[in-house]
Amino acid sequence: MALQAVAGSKFYIGTRVAPKDTVALADFTAQEAEWTEVKGWTQSGSLGDTQEIISQNFIDANRTRQIKGTRVGGSMENTFAPLPNDPGQLKFKNAIDSCSPYAFKVEWGAGCASEGEVTISTATPGVVTWPDGHGLEADSPVIFTPDSGTLPTGLTADTVYYVVGSGLTPTTFSVAATPGGAAIATTADGTATTITATAQPAGQTDLFFGLAMPGAKQGGDSNTPILRTWAVAVDSNIVEV
Repeated sequence: MALQAVAGSKFYIGTRVAPKDTVALADFTAQEAEWTEVKGWTQSGSLGDTQEIISQNFIDANRTRQIKGTRVGGSMENTFAPLPNDPGQLKFKNAIDSCSPYAFKVEWGAGCASEGEVTISTATPGVVTWPDGHGLEADSPVIFTPDSGTLPTGLTADTVYYVVGSGLTPTTFSVAATPGGAAIATTADGTATTITATAQPAGQTDLFFGLAMPGAKQGGDSNTPILRTWAVAVDSNIVEV
């Protein structure tokens, strides 16, 4: 996998969700129409599980043995420039006042997402043709946006689909509703004049449930901008797509 910059990454908050120990991609399907980008993101925190270590001393062996304990998602400490009228920041503020977790999404390096005009055949499965090459791998997430009209029947505009490995060529691919899923058949032509595909590299989108936590404003000398630290206490596993 090629190196990818953090610049261009995007941070999204969804809706309030019921607490859940283990989440799967299906738990975020309903969030596709609910994501709101939190703008003004200046510094990203670390995101990922840590694991407790359980140790026990053994007298007879003169040795301390260790086993793995529970995992925890930790706290993702983020810094934002205060934007009082930003819908994402307003949504985060409301989430801070809630006792419930919310859905979150991070698209790492989203400024480097591939984008181009494509055609989609009516076939079993439907085949997406990206004439100048797509550079995607199996399971890469991709969305299709018609400029007007509709996509071929079987596909929904601005919904996340996943590249299917079977039949993948440098300029063509089919898509599935889930990573590793069955390729989708398109049963009728769409009415869109043009279709734009936007795709993130595989493994660069993280989805999780978490608690929105309050944070302090940061000051400094006269030439320091005022920033605010907001953390997300990750309360589930992290789904990586």
